Amino acid sequence: MEEIIQYYGQYEEADRLATGSGLLERERTERILLRYLAPPPAKILDVGGGPGVYAGWLASLGYEVYLLDPVEKHLEQARRYPLAGVYKGDAGALPWEDGFADAVLLLGPLYHLPERTDRIHAFGEAHRALRPGGLVAASAISRFASLLHSLVDGFVDDDAFWPVLLRDLAEGQHRNDTGKIQYFTTAVFHLPEELRAEAAEAGFADADVIGVEGPGWLAKDLDERWRDEKRRARLLDLVARVEREPVILGCSMHLLAVARKEAYYPAACS
Repeated sequence: MEEIIQYYGQYEEADRLATGSGLLERERTERILLRYLAPPPAKILDVGGGPGVYAGWLASLGYEVYLLDPVEKHLEQARRYPLAGVYKGDAGALPWEDGFADAVLLLGPLYHLPERTDRIHAFGEAHRALRPGGLVAASAISRFASLLHSLVDGFVDDDAFWPVLLRDLAEGQHRNDTGKIQYFTTAVFHLPEELRAEAAEAGFADADVIGVEGPGWLAKDLDERWRDEKRRARLLDLVARVEREPVILGCSMHLLAVARKEAYYPAACS
């Protein structure tokens, strides 16, 4: 956790979603969330919400949003938005009572929890804090993100990155010991079935796993395309059409698992 906090102290997370493939990631994430979320003013917990980009957007739509994050810089940035509450903490111990929320967003925590038991525990905390029928939306980084990213941007030829890449592919455990901030920090990269299985073990059956950027982020003219309204719309349409295709899910930089807490009803009296 200390390493991750130090990383985000140097790195501007808010900027990532305002440029390049981050624009596609943000637009797609927002569109997917709006398909599933209950209408405002539902209560939403943005766990690991960083500088509040998504929390602020949801608050602007009329949702009652609470943000939790372990990075002090992120908390200060999140306080710019009209949120219902901003708290310091992490996904392993949510400071809300059972059944408090209509939705829990885990858009950052899972890929910073290298141990599977910790990820299942984070899912379990979300499950506890949700009302029956409530929604969890959990983001993961694809197992193949390093491979594709390094080929697109050319750092596959960096000998220092090579062992990092090989471990990513073999284990999904990302360890940046190169000293180069552009190679991210300690993380875990998921296969789609691994993400679905972790959600299920915590009580979320039948999680829907969606490719966020799909293959769209690989477009060589992405920045130019995004500035053109017609070409941007065509890109978003194509990505949506293949968002659940098993054979290309791994091409997406991010995966999003969406599931509901099952509502239990007492058996009818005989």
